[in-house]
Amino acid sequence: MTPDALARLHAAAMDGARPWSRDEFADLLPRPETVLAATPQAFALGRVLLDEAELLMLAVDPACRRNGLGRRCLHDLHVQAVARGAVRIFLEVDAENAAARALYDAMGYEVCGRRRGYYAHPGRPASDAIVMACALPRLARSPCAG
Repeated sequence: MTPDALARLHAAAMDGARPWSRDEFADLLPRPETVLAATPQAFALGRVLLDEAELLMLAVDPACRRNGLGRRCLHDLHVQAVARGAVRIFLEVDAENAAARALYDAMGYEVCGRRRGYYAHPGRPASDAIVMACALPRLARSPCAG
């Protein structure tokens, strides 16, 4: 997926939050630690450093949500991370994002922290970031994950 396509999809999926620009994606994609799992309607973007992975973002075209695309991309990202030596993956999610939290819960992630007031929202109070983590080898092999 090109930086332009990623930026367009991310902008559509952000529901009012600031999307990443084409240049931000163009800067990140060539880095050796970057992992990307994508379809034309969804992507999971992360990075692997040593034995840890981090999910940076998961985006699904709003017209295609609730069809398993996010789950499939996240599973494919897990497989890539395991292939690069990662044994654990972390993410942070807006405490108010119930759909994303339900997906991560269903895939075996567990809450391991909270960052108070992390996500700014124009015109209303900031919300917390929930930090979640999971052991990767189990996720990458899970028959229900993909």
